[in-house]
Amino acid sequence: MTVMEKGAVLSGVGKSKIGRGVGQTPLRLTITSCLAAMEDAGLTRDDIDGVSTWPGAAEHSPGYSGRIGVYELQDALRLKLNWYSGGQETPGQLGALINAIMAVSSGLADNVLCFRTLWESSAQGLGTRATALSVYYGGEERRARPGLFEWGLPYGQLSGSTWFAMYAQRYFSLYGCTREQLAGVALNARHNAAGNPDAVFRQPMTLDDYMQARIISSPLCLFDCDMPIDGSTAVIVSRAGSPSRFRQAPVQVEAVGSAFHGRSPYGHLEDITRTASHDAADMLWSRTDLKPADVDFAEVYDGYSISTLHWLEALRFCGKGEAGAFVEGGVRIGRDGEMPIATDGGQLSGGRLHGYGYLFEAVRQLRGDAGGTQLQRRPEVGVVGVGGGPHAGAVLLSRPA
Repeated sequence: MTVMEKGAVLSGVGKSKIGRGVGQTPLRLTITSCLAAMEDAGLTRDDIDGVSTWPGAAEHSPGYSGRIGVYELQDALRLKLNWYSGGQETPGQLGALINAIMAVSSGLADNVLCFRTLWESSAQGLGTRATALSVYYGGEERRARPGLFEWGLPYGQLSGSTWFAMYAQRYFSLYGCTREQLAGVALNARHNAAGNPDAVFRQPMTLDDYMQARIISSPLCLFDCDMPIDGSTAVIVSRAGSPSRFRQAPVQVEAVGSAFHGRSPYGHLEDITRTASHDAADMLWSRTDLKPADVDFAEVYDGYSISTLHWLEALRFCGKGEAGAFVEGGVRIGRDGEMPIATDGGQLSGGRLHGYGYLFEAVRQLRGDAGGTQLQRRPEVGVVGVGGGPHAGAVLLSRPA
């Protein structure tokens, strides 16, 4: 089997100012992260011949993309593009990265600028959270909207917290997982965020703090849900070969996983303990000679902490139903544990960059320049898994030569 994705490398990463209400427009945040990625790679605007983003300029709720897509960035930077892609019907948020990897590997472009921008903190801070629900889910839309949402709306399934709480309830019921065990995901993220100067939450958190937090949708509490912020992350996907042309040694793409064999509505999976993350992970391991035992760290989705348990099992770091015990106390998933995760604080403490913060962190970990979050033993192989429910994608990366 020809693994085309090995023809691509990640040559540069960049991010904007990250935080709650940073006082910058979505376009400014996007330009900042993209120029930083080009600077990191040692490339200029003339070198960029592709752009890929998710979900494009579509706006489901305030700040979800900041209404910044391919066209807005192309015009702002005056890029001359041979290939571009922007949209949401992909293998989760990493679909934009996977699209770029395949475009570069097939020769459609040489250097593709990928970005993800969010402006949720500022947009929701304007008092528009309720308006977003009424416009997107309620009013006339509530009665007329076709598709997957019509099956959940009558039961109050208005957000991801209710969908993923359903997954967590089922997982708890089948495998005996407890809130005290699940807390290990949030506690580890908060501990690691202390080394990340850009993290939203850096103050210490105890198990008592977690257990006493208000419940959002049982059994998920406030600290099981990621924090909406303003920020933009960019990564450049380049054609492999001639690494000397880049300022930093590029990170090698080993394999991607993009499969989904189930059903698309969140509540209609045949087995809600087996999400799209399992199909993506199975595909990823089928496309490489590397094994789970070769992976030194995993940046896996923690938009809701139950997703982290799904990813750990999907990527075969523990058996089915064993992830609760695996994360308990945060020891095995800690920086010095057998499988470090959320090394920069993830989304629970670092802020909701919607999966692209994981890419930024993974590239820097593999290059050995992650600063205060750098693992003591420089890793050789890392995996990034993003998304949950019916939408997920994964990428396996290896250390620069």
